Amino acid sequence: MTTPPNSTLSPTALARKLVSEGRRSEAEFVITKLIGDNFGLLVQTTTINNDWTSLNSINGMVTTLDGKQFFFKFHQEEGDEDTLDEYYQAEILASAGLPVDMPSLACRQPGRQILLYSFRRNPQLSELCLNVERAKESVSALSLEAAQRTLDRKVGQVYRATLHQTNVKHCSEESIHQLFYYRLIHSVQDAVLGGRYSRFYANQIVQLPGLALPWDKFANMKWVINGIRYQQSLFDLFEESLTKLAPAYLVQCGAVTGHGDAHNANVWFVGHGEAGRLILFDPAFAGNHIPALLAEVKATFHNIFAHPFWLYHPEEAHSRYKVTIITEGDTIRFSHDWHLSPLRELFLLHKTNEVWSPLVSALHNRNLLPNDWVRILRCALFCCPTLVTNLLAKTPASGNAGRSPAMSALAFAIAIMAGSEASDNDKNKDIFSQFIDQIKPLTRGHLPSLNLGAATVS
Repeated sequence: MTTPPNSTLSPTALARKLVSEGRRSEAEFVITKLIGDNFGLLVQTTTINNDWTSLNSINGMVTTLDGKQFFFKFHQEEGDEDTLDEYYQAEILASAGLPVDMPSLACRQPGRQILLYSFRRNPQLSELCLNVERAKESVSALSLEAAQRTLDRKVGQVYRATLHQTNVKHCSEESIHQLFYYRLIHSVQDAVLGGRYSRFYANQIVQLPGLALPWDKFANMKWVINGIRYQQSLFDLFEESLTKLAPAYLVQCGAVTGHGDAHNANVWFVGHGEAGRLILFDPAFAGNHIPALLAEVKATFHNIFAHPFWLYHPEEAHSRYKVTIITEGDTIRFSHDWHLSPLRELFLLHKTNEVWSPLVSALHNRNLLPNDWVRILRCALFCCPTLVTNLLAKTPASGNAGRSPAMSALAFAIAIMAGSEASDNDKNKDIFSQFIDQIKPLTRGHLPSLNLGAATVS
């Protein structure tokens, strides 16, 4: 391996930077040294995986000189040394009764945080779901659905059992804010819109099918999507998120114990067929005081609404979806044929029935559901795609390989659907509005069924 240049970056930040620059062997050297320094292991080989789900993390395999194999993973955010005290608290998930893979070795120091798991051959749930949607399934969709429903039921039970009123200190210390609020700002001392918003979008040119617009103009335009007029612009939603996702603001909605980032790349599928079960790992954002309305947002968006293909596989999405876009003054008229797959529809049904509807009802019954809870939830859903990766089309400056202008437009449209309310006089309902309607506390007393059409898998 080639020794990487001297750097003032932390080991995890340096490794991620090197990977982003295509200098994989140098990144593997950094990780080898990090593991050796943290745990005193003599590493023979380090291999970084090509993982499509790892937009903000790195994982791979290491083999030690005495033949032991470990799976490693770490999450790395810009500026995490300044905003976080500690990652990785698997113990609290196990204590709460959640199925979690306990790491063999863990370093929790920001900038050096990394988990080592004993090597296992179990697949990640994300890959199995992708295989189903590509019609290359190795595990049946029905088996995945059953396992997901069992996990959702357990997660919902834990949320309700651990629901409590928290305070600003405890809430602000939770690392889950790194996935939302801290991505919106430059620093806690300068709490204005910045962070990834500035790095990804501000002052950029937005390439759309047949036209290009300055970000400031594009971000302030209103959308009509498949005939539904939406009230908020992209800029409106970023600004609102800055207020409603601030830790001090979220104190009012109570707190729970949870994983916080249980997207399906952080879930093992263990066993075979209908006997398969799901086990959580990589608890980088686990906590005992996670704001209740944030706890399941990442799992909901990234396991359901981010599919099929448009977020993680935009090149594949380009060949599957048709879009049209017309600008009229300050309005974007957009149409698309994206929809959830049958598997994701069933995931949404179970997430609604087992997690969200009971949780929102519990919040309501304990006077922990703020009047603007829908706006809080929608802001969090909106931030999932817009802040996890740059949604602009590929340009020499952005380096967003594979995201065409058409798929960039689709990505922003889905973000608008997630975050914005439809106009009052618009009777049509998109999938996000259906979801919100079904989890409102007025529906408590029965478990609702989403109107998703033919939500069946075979």
